[in-house]
Amino acid sequence: MTTEQLIREIKAGSVAAQQCFFRLYSARLLILCRRYVKSREDAEERMLDGFFKFFKTIDSFEFISDAALFAWLKQIMIHECLCQLRKKNSFQMVSESEAMDITIEEDALNNLSAAALFSLIVQLPVGYRTVFNLYAVEGLTHKEIAGALGISEGSSKSQLWKARALLQKMIHANENDHAKQQSK
Repeated sequence: MTTEQLIREIKAGSVAAQQCFFRLYSARLLILCRRYVKSREDAEERMLDGFFKFFKTIDSFEFISDAALFAWLKQIMIHECLCQLRKKNSFQMVSESEAMDITIEEDALNNLSAAALFSLIVQLPVGYRTVFNLYAVEGLTHKEIAGALGISEGSSKSQLWKARALLQKMIHANENDHAKQQSK
């Protein structure tokens, strides 16, 4: 069954199609939610809320392609995560002057596997992690991030600088730990 056929079945009210659709996309969307929400349980909750919204509004969706469908799902999941973070007022913002003092080794992030980088990103404080994901992964501008999070563009830039600096420190710490284990 193609994705387009699956969408038609969901629109017709098929619970089996909903379950199939969920199994098809849930793993990738859970990983997406985990990038924004630190605990697995919260990420699962956001993902389930996102699927609920998707199924609730499926009639307004017109299938164009698999890529467009996934982009729509992705936006729903990100929105759910950001709503939870805003509700909890989780963003730890720093002044722009603090961020300007940080120097970043540009190659530091390029030498990591995707899994290693993911595990480090999840450890970042909420504000850093959120802005880093929106900017570096989703490709949003600082203006778009500021609008989405209700912060200033300067705060968005600061959070990105701080996230990169902290990631660099974490990478160096991991490299040092790895080197110590190799020498034993």
